[in-house]
Amino acid sequence: MRAMIMDALAAPLEVREVPAPTAPDDGVVIEVHATGLCKSDWHAWIGHDDIALPHVPGHEFAGVIVEVGPDVENWTVGARVTVPFVMGCGECAWCRSGNAQVCPRQEQPGFTQWGSFAERVVVRAADTNLVAIPDGVSFEAAAALGCRFATAFRALTGRARVRAGEWVAVVGAGGVGLSAVMIGAALGARVIAVDRTPAALEVARRLGAEHTILADGTDVPASVAAVTDGGSHVSIDAVGSAQTARDAVLSLRRRGRHVQVGLLPTADGQTPMPMARVIAWELDLFGSHGMAAADYPEMLDLIARGVLRPQELVQRVVGLGEAADLLPRMDLLPRMDTAAPAGMTMIDPRRA
Repeated sequence: MRAMIMDALAAPLEVREVPAPTAPDDGVVIEVHATGLCKSDWHAWIGHDDIALPHVPGHEFAGVIVEVGPDVENWTVGARVTVPFVMGCGECAWCRSGNAQVCPRQEQPGFTQWGSFAERVVVRAADTNLVAIPDGVSFEAAAALGCRFATAFRALTGRARVRAGEWVAVVGAGGVGLSAVMIGAALGARVIAVDRTPAALEVARRLGAEHTILADGTDVPASVAAVTDGGSHVSIDAVGSAQTARDAVLSLRRRGRHVQVGLLPTADGQTPMPMARVIAWELDLFGSHGMAAADYPEMLDLIARGVLRPQELVQRVVGLGEAADLLPRMDLLPRMDTAAPAGMTMIDPRRA
């Protein structure tokens, strides 16, 4: 099969032929029809994750099952499926309770195993991790669910438990941030989008943001407080930097809830947070790490009914060759992957 190969960290990527995978006893092989180009892939390429080389990136994908292992009970060849970016072992107490996203033996395509920037990818523990794609949902839209959209959905519903009428400040209008804007608005929240790119904020307005703030040196917490008469009920850092995390937390009103979604890689693994404010105002801080397959039905029902429209976040579809050129530049071109008019870049590995 053709795959995008990373032979060294922070080095050019090459698309070349490699042996096709075979299905493990409890797993399947999926022909990839769409896979998202995400900032998390850049983190792996630059060396922020512990990966074995040579490596194939890619962690959010959708496609068709082409091979099924003998121990798989619920899936057959030809099924249209997608997968959370965190795949549980299917056997531990966390997986059995529906919390595969924190499985101690989890696998993550594109990080702990070869990923989806290839014509085919392996999914282990298929009966725990696969999600059927509803009729009428495109492969591109379904691929968006595996990481950014599902992460935003669970951050708002499962972690922050947003209620209609509450103010929600979303810091970062990239793929996950725009997803959070759309989902928050659909839940009846009053959404404020913060970003440094006017084009991204325009997209956020189209997706339901009631207010937008251009982070061009502006005091973001003060701006949010002015709009909301004291601060938001919920904040989400959808970027992952010390500054955006701080701005998001300080944008909260008393007893507000913050959800950290953006990754925070630092040299020592520690990130400063305004804990004095957290204590004095009794703020809640949540981490959110994707969403298990068991939690997909509620989100898929909203998509099937047209309440949520992840397909509107897909801006363009490219082949593996173009994606190999784009991935290393994701941190050099500010918001390159997300500030384009409709949000996400998808890859179709079947393209020349």
